[in-house]
Amino acid sequence: MTRDTLVGLAAAVTANVIFGLNVPVSKAILDNWMTPIGYTTLRMFFGTVVFWTFATLWRREKVGGNDLVLIIIGGLMGYLGTQCSFAKSLEYTSPINFALLISLTPVATLLISALFLHEAVTLRKLLGIVLSISGAFIVILEGKNNSVGTNNLLGISLALLCVLFYASYMVLTRKIAIRYSPITVAKWMFLVSALSLLPLVPYEFPRQHILFTETTIPALALLGFALIFSTIIALFCVPLALKKLEPGMVSIFMNLQPLVASVVAIAIGQDHFSVQKLAAGILVLGGVYLVTSKKRVEKKKKKCSS
Repeated sequence: MTRDTLVGLAAAVTANVIFGLNVPVSKAILDNWMTPIGYTTLRMFFGTVVFWTFATLWRREKVGGNDLVLIIIGGLMGYLGTQCSFAKSLEYTSPINFALLISLTPVATLLISALFLHEAVTLRKLLGIVLSISGAFIVILEGKNNSVGTNNLLGISLALLCVLFYASYMVLTRKIAIRYSPITVAKWMFLVSALSLLPLVPYEFPRQHILFTETTIPALALLGFALIFSTIIALFCVPLALKKLEPGMVSIFMNLQPLVASVVAIAIGQDHFSVQKLAAGILVLGGVYLVTSKKRVEKKKKKCSS
């Protein structure tokens, strides 16, 4: 295993463990102190300041016009679109529902790659798609009768939109991630996302209780985790992982998110265990394994024959 591969694997694992922890963290913040748009706006502006500051200390990279367009579109999908739908989804549904559905990202990545990049869909991958979608339907059906969440069907729909945004982002920005440093990619994506949200600041800013009437130590600790770990470290690790690994391989590690998020959410009382959720998790993760495992097997065979 090469050094680049190890770096990519470490970045992918780090990002997804943090993302998994951020699901219950964000749920707590959104339930008590912030609005989804206000939360997302603060994260985008914080990321912009941090990464543009880092960029002044980093080697300057000139981004070509066509690449800048892709970075802008990627930022709107992978940062703004993903984070807004993530926050809005958690406003309406439970952490486990969201975490299970976000695991569909490798399946969505395959479907988008097949549609736009003409990647072959084998019988094994097709079976994996069917299993994963079956698991998603169980989440949807279980959500109708779940008391955790104010509007589970709306939250689930937003979670699926988050999956679509994130999968599109990974496919679209793969070549960009290889061509430029993670800091260069992140600074432009954060900037375009922050500028898109700028018109909402006068309306949203006064509604953030965490900044005015309820500035407590626990609230600030949770917000600090979301800003430093989830916004800076994790979103730096994603383009770093994409620089070293294929998008499909990076998306595999999203399986860590439902495991981490579910354990923490149940432990702190945000959600509860159910047989339906367990069955959904088995189907979704089993389907993802079928979608992604064959490529790894083929790579091992090629190495053995060479």
